[in-house]
Amino acid sequence: MIHLPVLITDLGLILAAAGVTTLLFKRIKQPLVLGYILAGLLVGPHIKFIPTVTDKESINIWAEIGVIFLLFSLGLEFSFKKLVKVGGSASITAIVEVVFMLLIGFAAGQLMSWSVMDSIFLGGILSVSSTTIIIRAFEELGVKHKKFAGLVFGVLIVEDLVAILLLVLLSTLAVSQQFAGTEMLISILKLCFFLILWFIGGIFLIPTFLKATKKLMNDETMLIVSIALCLIMVLLAVKVGFSPALGAFIMGSILAETTQAERIEHLTKSVKDLFAAIFFVSVGMLIDPKILIDYAGPILVITIATVLGKFLSSGLGALISGQPLKTSVQTGMSLAQIGEFSFIIATLGLSLKVTSEFLYPIAVAVSAITTFTTPYLIKASEPFYKFIERSLPKKWIEGLNRYSSSTAGITTLSDWKVFLKAYTFNTIIHSVILISIVVLGSKYVQPFIAEHLINGHNGTVISLLLTLMIMTPFLWALALRKMERKAYSNLWLNKKYTRGPLVALEILRIALAICFVGFLIFQFYNTLISIAIALALILAVMFIFSRKLQAFYNRLENRFLYNLNAREAQNAQPEILPWDTHLAELTIAPESKLVGFTLMELSIREKYGVNIALIERGKIMIPTPGRDERLYPHDKILVIGTDDQLAVVKELFEGAVDETSHADFPKNDMTLQKIVVNSSSPIYGHSIRNSGIRDITQGLVVGIERKGERILNPDSNIVFENDDIVWIVGNHKKVPDLLKKT
Repeated sequence: MIHLPVLITDLGLILAAAGVTTLLFKRIKQPLVLGYILAGLLVGPHIKFIPTVTDKESINIWAEIGVIFLLFSLGLEFSFKKLVKVGGSASITAIVEVVFMLLIGFAAGQLMSWSVMDSIFLGGILSVSSTTIIIRAFEELGVKHKKFAGLVFGVLIVEDLVAILLLVLLSTLAVSQQFAGTEMLISILKLCFFLILWFIGGIFLIPTFLKATKKLMNDETMLIVSIALCLIMVLLAVKVGFSPALGAFIMGSILAETTQAERIEHLTKSVKDLFAAIFFVSVGMLIDPKILIDYAGPILVITIATVLGKFLSSGLGALISGQPLKTSVQTGMSLAQIGEFSFIIATLGLSLKVTSEFLYPIAVAVSAITTFTTPYLIKASEPFYKFIERSLPKKWIEGLNRYSSSTAGITTLSDWKVFLKAYTFNTIIHSVILISIVVLGSKYVQPFIAEHLINGHNGTVISLLLTLMIMTPFLWALALRKMERKAYSNLWLNKKYTRGPLVALEILRIALAICFVGFLIFQFYNTLISIAIALALILAVMFIFSRKLQAFYNRLENRFLYNLNAREAQNAQPEILPWDTHLAELTIAPESKLVGFTLMELSIREKYGVNIALIERGKIMIPTPGRDERLYPHDKILVIGTDDQLAVVKELFEGAVDETSHADFPKNDMTLQKIVVNSSSPIYGHSIRNSGIRDITQGLVVGIERKGERILNPDSNIVFENDDIVWIVGNHKKVPDLLKKT
């Protein structure tokens, strides 16, 4: 008898339950995540009405894979370039929200007499909003074109990075079981070091690899390569002491910078959806309904704390960052929920056995409730803003408007700020690269050479020289590279008292490079004479071959910058505009009434108050199009306007199907039929054009047989003769109407 492994039966049970609940939740128009959690609850060990999963260990493995692909997908949507571009508003809003929610969560836990560790993890759970739920809610409500949506997306990007940092910090805290400041600092520095290293290495290597293999990459190969890269980074992350989720997120964010990001996201979506479903089902399996009943009070308290806390903290952060009151209120009410990262943080506490068992189902219950409330809060945000505007004193509203306008101005950077920013980035980036080269040279290259090539003193010398050779371009960039020449010249020539600090900084750069060389040599030799000789040699090489090192380094830097900016150059968009106006991308639907008309004929600016900044037609870009430019189906139009203006224009662009048209004409009614013309036929003696066949049958004449001759796609001027066999493609219900008249 054939024995089916338990893993397969459990997986089949999970997917069957998930499939049924997915259909149900699709029907009632609710988020699928809640359906998966309900499916997990049904097939979990706490409900006995239906078959339950028996091998929980295997399901935990599937769930771990689900977390990896879920974080990989989030990384593909993240992009470090997006993080840099979210600007001060989103960063300030996110930081204020996270700090406040950490404090609110910790305070709520302490007020309910929970342990310190439970309270800390509760703060982490409440601090991150749900990207999946918000994006889905925005799409369903049709508000993605509004100004506050851009700010919310920026906040979510910052929150994703904060969540990754929280995972690392909470892991460290859980292991040490105490607030060890030194360990926390080391963990943060270690995380920053590897983030920079992986980002630089990934951006330099992976886009180059994808470009070189582009002709070989069909969909199947691209899918395999993408998943392989994800799992390789997972292995690297675990190797250096981080979670698999962090590695998946980092690889996703690296691939998000490539020109293949959209394609990879599309190809991996099915894999992500499958394993993410298993993960969310496993989340539901851990829920004990008895705990939910016993802790109904804390669930209600935490739900209220989440909604009110996130609304107030996000709204306050947006106001502080200079956003108008309306945008701040809409942002705060959009972010009032918790989601997938909260589950991962709760799972971390359980896996490390530092949190109570009740915390996990409480987090899931709060997430489920706030998921239901999110669309209603977003919908109510504008009416609530109008209520606040009517209720607040007029002076307060005017003061907030003045503050918002003043913070929206253009800020200029002094020469010192420009120079110090470049100096700091140069130092940090090259320090990370040099430290990694030293570690690789001493821990891996030297043992490899000693074991497989040359052992003893000669092997050590070769290892040292090889490592120094690799380090040399980066040592030159750290110590001698000229940065921000214009700002440097202004500081040197215009203000004599700044020359001292500038000289000191240059000396510091050289000293730092010398320290790195000394650090490397100390890994191989511990005698002062050898260190001094090597230092002298490397400094001589750097000065003598400065031009060649500069040329080589410039090639490396140009390759890195090209890879970094390739996707941005491919999808370039202008910057956001001031005041309440902003950019939105709309697509011309084929049924839109705008199709075929020129901008002058449409008068969109005059009628609706919006400007068309760009037309994207396939690979053709038409910036600031002229009055004679026509609009065609599937054109992507970049328009500038306020939320209200864009809402009106959006309906115009999307178009509406005319009820009197044949838009609902069933394709199955179109068939190929034949009729025989005789002298009594009403079409006898008439041309195809004048016969009325098109109007009567909703069809076309595709062929005529005449005296043994076949005429394919006949000319419309051909006149029907006696005994013609006419082939018509048309509505088979209408063709008999033509036959009745023959």
